[in-house]
Amino acid sequence: MDVRDIIIESLQRTLVGNGIVVDSATIQLERPANRSHGDWSTNTALVNAKAAGSKPLDLANSLVDILTDDPPLHVTAVKVAGPGFINFYLADTWLHDILINVVESGVDNWGRFYTGVDQHVIVEFVSANPTGPLHAGHGRGACYGDSIARLLERCGHPVTREFYVNDRGTQVRLFGESLRARASNQELPEDGYHGSYIAEWAADMPSDVQPSSWGVQRAIMDQKEVLGLLNISFDTWFSELSMVESGAIEDTLTALDTAGASYNENGAIWLRSSDYGDDKDRVLVKSDGDYTYLLPDVAYHRDKFSRAPQVVNVWGADHHGYIARMRSAVTALGHKSECLEVIITQMVSLQRDGEEVQLSKRTGEIIELNAVIEEVGSDAARFTYLLQSVDSSQIFDLELAASQVSENPVFYVQYAHARVHSIVARANEKNLERLPLNETDLSLLTHDRELAVLRSLQELPEIIYKASSERSPHQITTWVRDLASLFHGFYHDCRVIGEDVGNDLTQARLWLVEATRIGLVVALNLLGVNAPTEMWREEADCPKEEKL
Repeated sequence: MDVRDIIIESLQRTLVGNGIVVDSATIQLERPANRSHGDWSTNTALVNAKAAGSKPLDLANSLVDILTDDPPLHVTAVKVAGPGFINFYLADTWLHDILINVVESGVDNWGRFYTGVDQHVIVEFVSANPTGPLHAGHGRGACYGDSIARLLERCGHPVTREFYVNDRGTQVRLFGESLRARASNQELPEDGYHGSYIAEWAADMPSDVQPSSWGVQRAIMDQKEVLGLLNISFDTWFSELSMVESGAIEDTLTALDTAGASYNENGAIWLRSSDYGDDKDRVLVKSDGDYTYLLPDVAYHRDKFSRAPQVVNVWGADHHGYIARMRSAVTALGHKSECLEVIITQMVSLQRDGEEVQLSKRTGEIIELNAVIEEVGSDAARFTYLLQSVDSSQIFDLELAASQVSENPVFYVQYAHARVHSIVARANEKNLERLPLNETDLSLLTHDRELAVLRSLQELPEIIYKASSERSPHQITTWVRDLASLFHGFYHDCRVIGEDVGNDLTQARLWLVEATRIGLVVALNLLGVNAPTEMWREEADCPKEEKL
């Protein structure tokens, strides 16, 4: 039981003693913005004053008197603030317990939850047309979707990562015709594909293949390769063509008709989407018998819900208007609309030297994701794409992301992890063996820099849970940057190894370094970023004296 649970249990017991029975889940603790206001604060007295037949301030004073006489573990003082807030001040021992919890949990279990063990989630992301390479904009959705899957898995959810392959329809036909034309030196079809990759791929295409089918597989191979560079892989590449051939479209039309969610008018089949929250009804099958884009998507979502109760879609900004009609279709098929979650990623603008990058080296009209990775590296690409919430547009500074300086966020964080290993290496050089944790005097960790690192590590589980439930991996990015900053400060002000330190303090600090390593690795894993043990640093940015 951590200190939060101890305080909540004590508050609940104290309220019951005052004749107020409350569920512990309703007792909220928050960290005060100002550290002078304590380590934790609660509005319990304000929330329960009416039930107690008391004024909030009077109830708060009564609770504080009782808690002061019998304080919870680690609590050194309890004070009333404002109209009835109760602030708790804790001894450093609670942070020493955090260190023990972090180390004993390790990378596998610190910040791990099991709340989602019974809820399988399909996370569909990227799902680019198989008609060419992935572009830089796809990178944001790719990194975001994969980190969402990692966060869900950290919270216990079984997760399927899925890529929906639109391998039929007009665009695929035009793609195949473009490959055929390039291969035979003929004029490209109107509305065909003009990128230089078409000529490159056409040169590799065997003469005895069907261009569309071959081209789709060539595009998928290219997309898999570049996603692999970002440490992203999919459990399922779901083929639209195979779904159509399976009869799923007809089955879906039958299901909608049975549910009374479709109708015929002027030779077309319509979805009654306006009955389910959309602004108007939508065509499923045109009067000439052709499917609209909507119908296969409805069938696809019907298939996904047959495999999992929760579906998360990560779509590009151009799909915003598509959300309402898809929710309508899902609801019409008998699923709760909240079980379909659609996240829209906003646009990415690439810049170099303060100027927007307009052209790709290869294609002339798109900036390939592969080119971004080649320029900045896969770790920098992933970290940069995850720096901010995807609901806002992003400027991706290529020069900064590729640099080996502290201003580069991913370098700054990875350098903190490398520093951890440099300290361990220095200890090994001096044959300094770390004692077992239960033989180490952690009470020696009293420096503000040390305690700040521990406070940050204590926050990680809460941040993970919140980032998962709110689908916001940028909260992990923000947290790990803060931890790196705090660790660099500790490294600067608190020598770990040295004759002037003393062996007991060295031992305690070595365990603090290990706890920091665990926190850094957990966060970087959730972001899909490597945790290197060595880093190269530009000469001009090196500190004059390394302190170990």
